[in-house]
Amino acid sequence: MFCHDVALWQLFGHGALMIDLAESGECVGQVGINHGPLFPEKELGWFVYEDHGGRGYATEAALALRDWAFSALKLPSLVSYIAPGNAASVAVAERLGARLDPTAPRTDPADLVYRHSAS
Repeated sequence: MFCHDVALWQLFGHGALMIDLAESGECVGQVGINHGPLFPEKELGWFVYEDHGGRGYATEAALALRDWAFSALKLPSLVSYIAPGNAASVAVAERLGARLDPTAPRTDPADLVYRHSAS
């Protein structure tokens, strides 16, 4: 995974970042823009370690990275591929203003695809 993350930054100018707490420096998760060979579109993804969930860290980090991607990279949209039943990630996507896109391409037909639009 690490080599893939480094390569994304070198090849595309985006990739994964750790979510660290400002007050302690403790790593509580990861956020990233992924565009691997299995993803039909650039994905805004996130995860927070279980013992740090429910505190808004994923929303804060994903919002910052999404806004940076739209302004610095000039991306018109991003998607978030979310497994059915992952209510926490659905809630994050909806807090970010993403909308369910049932027509979006996906590698796993069961995935929910939430679209984040720059406009």
